[in-house]
Amino acid sequence: MEESRRRAWVVAAFAAALYLALVVCFYGFASLLTDAEVIPSGAAGPFVGPAAVGASVAALLLSLARGLRPPFATLTTVLLAALWTWLAAVVVAIVGYAVATGTVLASLIFGLAFGVSLFGLLIPACAALVAWLASLVAQAQSGGARRPRWPWERDEEE
Repeated sequence: MEESRRRAWVVAAFAAALYLALVVCFYGFASLLTDAEVIPSGAAGPFVGPAAVGASVAALLLSLARGLRPPFATLTTVLLAALWTWLAAVVVAIVGYAVATGTVLASLIFGLAFGVSLFGLLIPACAALVAWLASLVAQAQSGGARRPRWPWERDEEE
């Protein structure tokens, strides 16, 4: 694998981990402050919420692995990451609800309602923030930036 592709995957993997942490954190705080459930319907079962977030993490990982390779298009990468994560979460919410309840129309309504709720809109917001930060890291790396070194590590280079 060429160096830029490998670097893109590494940055994308760390960004996906940060994204997952932010979504879980923001879901917790939003749920606490608004006294609302992430998945308000008990009929959805316990796995629809985690599956939707997991799908959005996978979408972010794949989106960034492709978008963080030179030449960089930061705005495009950020917008596509936000779009794909939101779409992945909504589609998985629709499918998960359909599997749990067996109703197609109710599943569509549930998935779209989730997508436009506070919790559904936190997904693209967190994705956009993380994609922007990952894009900055990837651009810095391609520009020659290296990791910080401790003073005793610098002595060996000179």
